[in-house]
Amino acid sequence: MTSNKIQFTGAKKIGLSLLLLLSVPTFLNAQERLRVDYEIMEYMQLKSNDDTASAAIGTVGNGTLKHAKLMPYKGKNFIYFDRDSYLAGRGFLHGSVRNSVLTTYDSLSRALPHRYFNIMECSNEHGGEMFPHKTHQNGMSIDFMMPLIKNNKPYYALDTIGATHYALNFDDDGKYTRDPSVSIDFNLVARKILLLDYFARQNGLNIFKVIIKIELKDELFATEYGKLLKASDIYVVQGLSPLINALHDDHFHIDFGHTYSKTPQAESTEPFDRVPVE
Repeated sequence: MTSNKIQFTGAKKIGLSLLLLLSVPTFLNAQERLRVDYEIMEYMQLKSNDDTASAAIGTVGNGTLKHAKLMPYKGKNFIYFDRDSYLAGRGFLHGSVRNSVLTTYDSLSRALPHRYFNIMECSNEHGGEMFPHKTHQNGMSIDFMMPLIKNNKPYYALDTIGATHYALNFDDDGKYTRDPSVSIDFNLVARKILLLDYFARQNGLNIFKVIIKIELKDELFATEYGKLLKASDIYVVQGLSPLINALHDDHFHIDFGHTYSKTPQAESTEPFDRVPVE
């Protein structure tokens, strides 16, 4: 059992090393990452001129994206996790997914005004393969960084390390392996998932799938909001391959789909451009 865990942890490190080499070649210190500089502002302005409703073609694992919408690099209570990933064009979403995420963060800013969050990788501007992800191909997938706590207070020291965050390891109880005093805030994870689904449904979407390390589900479902999540109709994965399982401890992945659709996620090409209800 132990040898398998070491083996897949090693595979995780190898995969992340390739990601760092091919996708995000440089790293900045925390202050540089948090600053929305001229290059980022110019990029956001350049990529914000398409008002046509988005269309997700195919599935999250074999698809494309038309009229993608770029996530803001920074909002009142959130920031994109890696500057180089953002400027490399990996922060695009279907417009309705983007609206749902932004409305969720707006809701969280009112409920938890001093809590901050990190968005991780989304999709390429035109969808398609995005190494090393197997999904993220049609703008309906997004990774969210796990919110952390230390001594029952929000902990942000690991939020600013960029793409290397994907290489962090948490044990089966959600404790950071290099400092067990740092742990995942599972109640907030569950609360965020419930809000994302609530606002997605106001955009004609819903959460199709939540991917999280299987061993973390007990901790997730044991919390106040976790019990509500378990009782909901939101699908949280029942099983994963050992490698994929090992990769989803520092973040959780969500695939969105079209509400009431019996077809695989996002196979409909109908555009969704309704504004979310406050």
